[in-house]
Formats: sequence, C-alpha cells, structure tokens
Amino acid sequence: MDLKRTGALLGLAALTTVGLAACSDDNSVGTEETAAQSIPGVECGGLQNLNASGASSQNNAMTIFANSYAMSCEGHTLDYNSNGSGSGVKEFIGGQTAFGGSDSPLKDAEYVEAEARCEAPAWNLPAVFGPIAIAYNLDGVEVAMSADTLAKVFKGEISNWNDPAIAAENEGVELPDQQITVIFRSDESGTTDNFQKYLEAAAPDAWKDGAGKTFNGGTGEGARGNEGVSAAVAQTPGTITYTEWSYAKSQDLGMVKIITPADAAGVELNAETAGETINSAKLKNENSNDLVIDTSSFYVPEAAGAYPIIMPTYEIVCSSYTDTEMAQAVRSFLSVAVSEDVQSQLEAEGYIPIPDEFREKLTTAISEIA
Repeated sequence: MDLKRTGALLGLAALTTVGLAACSDDNSVGTEETAAQSIPGVECGGLQNLNASGASSQNNAMTIFANSYAMSCEGHTLDYNSNGSGSGVKEFIGGQTAFGGSDSPLKDAEYVEAEARCEAPAWNLPAVFGPIAIAYNLDGVEVAMSADTLAKVFKGEISNWNDPAIAAENEGVELPDQQITVIFRSDESGTTDNFQKYLEAAAPDAWKDGAGKTFNGGTGEGARGNEGVSAAVAQTPGTITYTEWSYAKSQDLGMVKIITPADAAGVELNAETAGETINSAKLKNENSNDLVIDTSSFYVPEAAGAYPIIMPTYEIVCSSYTDTEMAQAVRSFLSVAVSEDVQSQLEAEGYIPIPDEFREKLTTAISEIA
C-alpha cells in the first residue's frame, strides 16, 4: 500500500455512519474519528473513480471530502495521493490526475503548460485553509517571536534558544541554553513557499533569500512532507520547523506565538485568530473564476488578534475538460467539498472552514467547470 494515499476508495457499506474511522494512511495525523457528511441534492455523475494528488497539508481534509463524496454520490470515489504540491502540479499538467492540490497557485509557465493539457485555461480554487504553525520541541517553555527573529533562526544566524534576540521578546521566560536545530521540508512544498513568502513580506531586512517551494535558509536538516518534519521535531528536543497546524497538533508540539505590529505579546494560533485573517482575504482578480488569493495582506495584519501565516491550498482544475465525464465528476466532488456541512467538519482536523461569502465565489466557479 502507498503510505501517502488517503485510502479513500471506500465501499459505501463502510460509510453508513457520520462518525467513521479516519482513513488517512498519512502517518495517522487525523483524529481517531473522522466526520463525513452526506450532502443532498448534489448532481452526481461522470467518472466513478477520480484520481488526484498533491499537497500533504490538505490530506486530512481530503479524507473528509472523499468520504463525504462517497456518501453523497453512490458508487463514486476519490483516490488522493498526498505526494506534495510540486508533484500535484506536475501530475495534473501531465494529465495523470483529474485535479491537483497545491499550497501555491500556478506560476506563469505552469499556467501555459496546464492550458495545453486542458485545451482551456486552468483555475486555482482554494478549498482548504490551513494555518502554518511554527512548531518546536522545548519541554514546558512557551515562546513568542517576531518575523525578524524567525528569519534569523531559519537562516542559522540565531542558533541558541537563549539568544539575546529571543530573550528580549520573551521577558520573564526561562529559556534553555540549548542549540536550535532547524527542520525543513526536503521535498518541493507549497508550505515552504508560503512560509518564505511570509518571511519575505514581514521581515524584508532579515530575509533576503526569496520564496519558492525549495527551502532557501541554508541551515538545518531536511525531512519529507508535513508528517516528516513534525515527527522529526517531536522526536528531537531543541528543534523547530514550519508545518501545517493539524500536524503540530497531532504531535502535541509547542507553537510559537507570532509577534506582529498590532500584537507585541504575540498571537497564538487558534481557529479564532486564523479566522480573523481569512475574513480579510482579497483576490488578485476579483472578476475571475481563477480564485488566487493575495496573501500579502495576511502576512503583516493591521488588525489585532490576527494570526499572520495562513496557507490556502488550491485545487487546480481545468476550466473546461476535454473529457466531459471527468468534468462532471470534478464538479460533483468539489461541490461536496466546499459545502457548509462538510467544511464545518474541518476545524477538528486543524483547518479553518471557508467563510460564507468566499464559499459563494467557489460554488460559482465550480458550477462553471465545463
């Protein structure tokens, strides 16, 4: 068995209850019970079996989506391979999957390649919002850091937990005299891209190394996937990483409070502080079904109580498929995934449900997939 597949090819007989066992094989990062919802009125049809791949950050959400899809559309399944954003984009462009999952929208060259595959423009549809936690392993120590300090940590310029820069931001906290070991994503990752975009925007003087799906800090040890970096931190005192919130929660890791211009004491990551940020989401093109979010407003929030590192994960689709059966199945699946009842199940898995106003934009775009 591929240990990175959700295992969502489930018979409907196994889906007779809402509270079913989590089906993710992705190192069991989900809760023991994963909720699924049967959504009435979905226009089911098209291919019986959909294949998709991509960002591991949305793997637990995909399990809920796939199980709800199977309950809503009898005989229909989704097989999602959480092999990372880079692979998800490549396999979608290559025609190996119906859609791809990526923590970063398509780049210009990828748009061109995707349009060649689709014979129509490709769209980025953000169906999952996951905060990025700065997770660490220090027993019993709560830490706050600014973007500037985080940038220096992830470049190796600050290498001890009791460094004066960290101490100055944590008055009264007894910081250990212990080496900091950075753990970074060794695979191409949209999580890496989003984290580096945050550092680039919020700490431009300290982080001049750019963004992108490859870690540019030049220090630390690599591990594959969100599951890999979070497990490495859980096993090794003194380590720090960036990872999707659900993985930090499942490993019971400490999470840095992020100091922002509006919050000198630091903002704790939780559903309320992340929701405050998502409510301010702006699109790069308000008049398009290609729903790429301008995340620059996330990274340096003006409002107090807004957690700044929020990562939208996109389902990359063809606006028009050459295979009409595939188009119909993609519409059916995504309609289930973004529905209010299904999205409401995501918070327990470390995601933030899509706000109502933004859901309207998504449902409009999904309905227009041809």
